[in-house]
Amino acid sequence: PDGSTVGIALSSNPSHLEAVSPVVEGMVRAKQERRRHSVDNPDGDYLDSVIPILIHGDAAFAGQGVVAETLHLSQLPGYRTGGTIHIVINNQIGFTTGPSDARSSTYATDSARMIQAPIFHVNGDDPEACMQVARLALEFRQAFNRDVVIDMLCYRVRGHNEGDEPTYTQPLLYQKIEAKRSPRKIYTELLLRRGQMTPENAEHMLDDYRGRLQDAFERTKELSGAVMPSPEALLKAKVHRPLPKVVTAASEEHLALVVQALNKLPETFVIHKKLERQFLRRDKLYFEEKRIDWGFAEALALGTILLDKIKVRVSGQDSRRGTFSHRHAVLYDQENGQEYIPLNHIEAGQEHLSIYDSLLSEYAVCGFEYGFSVAQPNALVIWEAQFGDFANGAQIIFDQFLSAAEEKWGQKSSLVLLLPHGFEGQGPEHSSARLERFLQLCAENNMIVCSFSTPAQMFHGLRRQASAEIQKPLVVMAPKSLLRHPSVISTPEELYGGEFHELLPSADAQKARRLVFCSGKLYYDLMHEMDQKGPNDEIAVSRLEQFYPFPTEQVVAELNRFSGITDVVWAQEEPANMGAWRFVRDLFEEALEASTSAASKIRYVGRKASASTSTGSAYVHQAEQAAILNELLSA
Repeated sequence: PDGSTVGIALSSNPSHLEAVSPVVEGMVRAKQERRRHSVDNPDGDYLDSVIPILIHGDAAFAGQGVVAETLHLSQLPGYRTGGTIHIVINNQIGFTTGPSDARSSTYATDSARMIQAPIFHVNGDDPEACMQVARLALEFRQAFNRDVVIDMLCYRVRGHNEGDEPTYTQPLLYQKIEAKRSPRKIYTELLLRRGQMTPENAEHMLDDYRGRLQDAFERTKELSGAVMPSPEALLKAKVHRPLPKVVTAASEEHLALVVQALNKLPETFVIHKKLERQFLRRDKLYFEEKRIDWGFAEALALGTILLDKIKVRVSGQDSRRGTFSHRHAVLYDQENGQEYIPLNHIEAGQEHLSIYDSLLSEYAVCGFEYGFSVAQPNALVIWEAQFGDFANGAQIIFDQFLSAAEEKWGQKSSLVLLLPHGFEGQGPEHSSARLERFLQLCAENNMIVCSFSTPAQMFHGLRRQASAEIQKPLVVMAPKSLLRHPSVISTPEELYGGEFHELLPSADAQKARRLVFCSGKLYYDLMHEMDQKGPNDEIAVSRLEQFYPFPTEQVVAELNRFSGITDVVWAQEEPANMGAWRFVRDLFEEALEASTSAASKIRYVGRKASASTSTGSAYVHQAEQAAILNELLSA
């Protein structure tokens, strides 16, 4: 009435119950953070000015675990959105399943009690009570910045949809529903009895409402006559295109500033003795020894991105320290526990690094970070799994959002997934990030899938992802044992004078009789084995750093360098039914056809197909690994 307006953003919602809930929370957090630093928001009411509203079904609220995960996010520092208003449309049925078969609790909303959220149960036949409860829920949320639930008890008139026949399974319930008058009729009669409305007013309002619906329906007919592109044009739009070339080198000045910030701590700060030795060595490692390991390269990448005025957000289970103790982005004073983030103290005017340890969840947290990346496209947003193996807990996010959102809704994201992966003999629970599943989802340049084998590649890969030209999710098969491998070292020159390589070519091998393509850790295992057995210039080894989009031109160029070789091999640690083999096989053979290579096919070297990702025996693992290396090096 006062002329004010409220902006409403509706999140794209897949037909996958409650998957959108954490995504909405991430989008809201991003919008709130933008307002927090906005000149248009001088009073600092950023939490109160953007409100998440989630509309649930009763069966889904009780049955979907991601609801509980999202509720647990509500008061955590990295995920707070100032309280969500949950509206449960309680139809007392889920498709054909009644409450007695759908939950063990008394109420569909009882899971909200674990965070002590108030739950208002209200009769959907009473519009005034619903309005009162909605106002009360809003006032509670604004006053206390906590979640609140409205459980609106109502019913479904015609079944799951207009074509459904609900009496097949709920005959008695639908006899009662059929006999009921609608909420509109009940409320109209109440207003007539009160004298607050005349029969003429009621008829006029009903006619006006139906007229608006009819008008909207007629407008849809106009849309159906719009000119559509030809099938040929639509097919042409789906042609594979390489990613845009992006300059990823950082300036020497910026790199030096980041190194200085990593070494300089507040005078009164008491750092852990082991970390003190590690951090203070970085100055010498960079400027004198020129040796940059994985954790150092990542810090330099994030630091230079912040200096480029791009916000960075990182989250995941134990991501502040890093599961493998390589990151230490947040330092803790050993006497008072205070936190210090070196990368937030590089220079005045830089952007801010937000890094959080998450709750022990993949589904909700990954969904939250996806939503944040959608609403904050000019930020680098990273979600790290504790182990790559655990990422499949977020498979629904990968399927419904990460891989398909751009095609379905035109919704873009540049979210980074870091999935520690590799075969170190730790058994099947720690040996697969399910690379094959991500590759199965790849098409139409929808995302980028990589396995970086050097710190410099990680540096340039992250900086490429932070650029405005790249609006695609990035899936990284991140290393474990390579984090501290003595051979996995880059130089400062590679950071300020280099670029990202989708394929790292083999060193020249004039006598090579076999060309091996591999990725990640297996390359270093193979190099070590070749060193142990003495010089071997008969094997050329190239590293595929980017699986998708597949770097066809670079692969063809590499094949042309060794055009006389008839034995071209793809080698991997994963079993044959996993990893990249079945994805890259056809792509390599297409590249062979386009090259001058004497080979017509690429053959596989690796583990046999397996139901389990790996053996549970360290002894068998070593035997399998040795067999792969022996086959690659055999005559």
